[in-house]
Amino acid sequence: MRRGAPARLAAFVGRTLRDEWNGIVVDPLRQLRRRGPGALLLAFVACAGVIFFHAIAQHPAGATAVRILGGVQGDLPLWLALLRTPVSLYVPALDLPVWAGITQLFLAFALAELALGRRRTLLIAYASTLAGTLTVRVMLATGPGLWGLGLPPEVGQVLDTGPSAAVVGLFTYLSVVRRAPIVFMLTGGSMVLESIAKPNLAGREHLIAVVAAVVMGLLHERARRKRQVTAVPEGRGAALA
Repeated sequence: MRRGAPARLAAFVGRTLRDEWNGIVVDPLRQLRRRGPGALLLAFVACAGVIFFHAIAQHPAGATAVRILGGVQGDLPLWLALLRTPVSLYVPALDLPVWAGITQLFLAFALAELALGRRRTLLIAYASTLAGTLTVRVMLATGPGLWGLGLPPEVGQVLDTGPSAAVVGLFTYLSVVRRAPIVFMLTGGSMVLESIAKPNLAGREHLIAVVAAVVMGLLHERARRKRQVTAVPEGRGAALA
């Protein structure tokens, strides 16, 4: 007896959730058991950096120091923005609850570090943040108009998103390379809703981080498939020899 459409849909959703749970949670936890707490170095460093900068920013002199070290704005000279961008990964938005952000930051870096490795996690986090920083400069240079893509000059004085763009980029990249459509919809979909509900600079940078992470994930998958195709003929040739 054939199952109805609701039953097939429920079975598909169940399989998808199971596969995503195994790929994004279970497999990293296995890596954690095998490699130990040292495998979470990036996650601990990221959280410690955010806590440190948040603590010293509570005082006027400390807030000034944090802004000089890691405050990235669109009207900064490009060389100075690039110099500050790595530090900006640890500078939280002072108008948002830091502890809720730290939880997301730890999960993003921990899961990515266990699933992708330390080097690739750093690359994706930095590239996602840098993509937003550079694209905003293009939007400012364009100016208001152009179907709403350009930005007025006063936006150049607004601080960028800090570590949140890296968090969005890591979750999005993981959802692409681990084939997790539900995680992708939760991440990318929430960013679209955020940009609609609150069309500010942070919303745009988050959307840019999603796009950048998707592109990097697709490029990685394309390279991986090419390596597999190349390895198959070589394996057959060795077997025939």
